[in-house]
Amino acid sequence: MPTGPARSRVAGSAITAPHFLLLYAAMLIAAAGNTALQSVMPAIGREIGIPDFWVTVSYTWSAVLWVLLAPFWARQSDRHGRKALTLLGIGGFVVAMTLCGLALLAGLKGLLGGGLTFGLFALFRAIYGSLGCATPSATQAYLASKTRRSARVSALSALSSSFGLGTIVGPAMAPLFVLPLVGLSGPLFAFALFGLAVLAAVLIGLPDDKLPRHGPRAGHGAAMSYPSLASTPTGASVIASTAPQMRRMSWRDARIRRWIIAGVVAGHAQAATLACLGFFVIDRLALSPRGSEQSIALVMMAGAAATLAAQWGLIPRLRLDPRAMILWGALIAASGLVLTMVAPGLYGLVLGFGIASLGFGFTRPGFTAGASLAVPLAEQGGVAGVVTAANGIAYVAAPGIGILLYMADRRLPFALGAALLLGLFAWGRRRLA
Repeated sequence: MPTGPARSRVAGSAITAPHFLLLYAAMLIAAAGNTALQSVMPAIGREIGIPDFWVTVSYTWSAVLWVLLAPFWARQSDRHGRKALTLLGIGGFVVAMTLCGLALLAGLKGLLGGGLTFGLFALFRAIYGSLGCATPSATQAYLASKTRRSARVSALSALSSSFGLGTIVGPAMAPLFVLPLVGLSGPLFAFALFGLAVLAAVLIGLPDDKLPRHGPRAGHGAAMSYPSLASTPTGASVIASTAPQMRRMSWRDARIRRWIIAGVVAGHAQAATLACLGFFVIDRLALSPRGSEQSIALVMMAGAAATLAAQWGLIPRLRLDPRAMILWGALIAASGLVLTMVAPGLYGLVLGFGIASLGFGFTRPGFTAGASLAVPLAEQGGVAGVVTAANGIAYVAAPGIGILLYMADRRLPFALGAALLLGLFAWGRRRLA
């Protein structure tokens, strides 16, 4: 019977439980801090008097950088120390949240004009988008390099679950830090402090990893989608971290093309409506900006919880095939968006967005599994890279398009999102095998 430290090791791994918790915390803080920001930005924009479109663009800009640079940092995690890159990502998060908080605080206090406030905010968010994406790939690579191949999938899946948990923790905690002196910018400073604590803990408590200059690595990093309610884990990054590194695969590959199209369509419907959600809650409930963050956070939490309920609870029990997950998910999500659009009060918004998110919780794993099953084991790494890119590409244009539609008619993004999903259902019945 093992005694002492051996008892605390993660199953099948040379890493101890405390060290795993440090990696988990590094991933968790990135997701929680980002979704906390998303829950207060609509209120901040309304308080300062910036058009909704520019508010949305200012904080989705970092998502574009994340999508573009995440593969680069994933490759770097194979060449440099994983601990160093983990610290780089957390450090980028802390610096970005602090500077963004200062810019928004100055704007809320009237020290800066609205245009300058959000210009600086977008500039500082670029730090998070550029550097923060190093954390997921580095932490995955660190864990994979110290875990036996037979146990690697379960260990990496447990680590990736931190992103899903963060989407609930972030909105839940954000209203607690809207404090008298800092107002709506308070959550940014609070999560910067949490990130600083995690940074210090990783620096002190996580052992340095010594990579060989030559020869194969035991595990490699993989890009993960931008942390948001619209990007809960689907397993693609776990596949990419465990499968052999192969040549890059194209989405045009006939074996996976239809599955990727389905994922991109559903992702655009989700990202476009999510970008409008906070503004819709304020307008539908006729809330003043200050204080609206509580209602926005409640609706976002309901969506995150429903998504996780689908992916962690229903999918393993129902054992649906990928085609059924996409078809049923599209129908459920479409009905949820319609219900959200017509909801007269807060509870209707919570119910409607929860149902929509439940549906999206089926579509994302559905297209991931469909694409994975379409290729042999040797090509799993390649297809996982395409899936991760498909998850992220919705952030490039969909949020801006969604908010432009919202400015024309508040119901339009939800109506067109539902129509897009119903079109996906009709197309998928005929084209997905």
